[in-house]
Amino acid sequence: MSGITTTGGGTGRTLLAGLGRTLGTALLMLAILTTVWVVSVAAVDNPFVAKGPAQVYEFLVAADDAAETRAQIAAGLGVTLGDAAIGFVAGMLAATVAAALIVLSKPVETAVMPVALILRAVPLIALTPIIRLLFGDELVRVAVVSGIVVLFPALVNIVQGLRSVSAQMSDVVHVYGGGPWALLVKVAFPSALPALFASVRISVPGAITGALLAEWLITGRGIGSMVVNAVGQSENNLVWACVLVVTLASLSLYLVAQVVESFVLARYGPR
Repeated sequence: MSGITTTGGGTGRTLLAGLGRTLGTALLMLAILTTVWVVSVAAVDNPFVAKGPAQVYEFLVAADDAAETRAQIAAGLGVTLGDAAIGFVAGMLAATVAAALIVLSKPVETAVMPVALILRAVPLIALTPIIRLLFGDELVRVAVVSGIVVLFPALVNIVQGLRSVSAQMSDVVHVYGGGPWALLVKVAFPSALPALFASVRISVPGAITGALLAEWLITGRGIGSMVVNAVGQSENNLVWACVLVVTLASLSLYLVAQVVESFVLARYGPR
């Protein structure tokens, strides 16, 4: 009744095709990133401020204190990824619950969507003082700041996915005596798996961006704080190294989400 498949000879081929697409995406992204980086540095033509790949490599690998630098950046990255995980879970959970309520109730949509639009439209820098006043716990502040970045795009995608149920499938559920909740759980959510995973892929880098903002504006730790302090002290090599590490981490997590999506949709996705 749910219109999803858990077995089939094509599952392995679909998964391999998904892995191939992921590898191709990774290579393409790395090529684009490197090209944009090199061209941008050449356009700026300021070796003190703009650091190219060779300079960052020397700073992270060949310099005398490279090991200490890598350890410092790795520690900051660990904090940032932890903050991003908190925001990702908070934002995705809030988006999923809100999307389900919106699909079930039109008044909920009327109440929730304007709030989500306001949170999306107002710069987080302007909201941060209010967040600091409303929430005393630092962990909650990080969850709110990072979760706001995740919330709106995930909410829109999941709502569209939940509303993609065909009229025929709705009729089948109603014929068997199922109500709105049965339709949501047994049909809408399985049908919305592609939209849900699209939201995950979008939200992973968004959560990292939110974590960096939270570290800059609230916690004073992690890569976000390191970059701000390095800029203030004109440690431009450290700035570029931190940006590179965060970018590669975002790309890696995006690709991991894509691999998981390929596996899940190959086994449980809609026909």
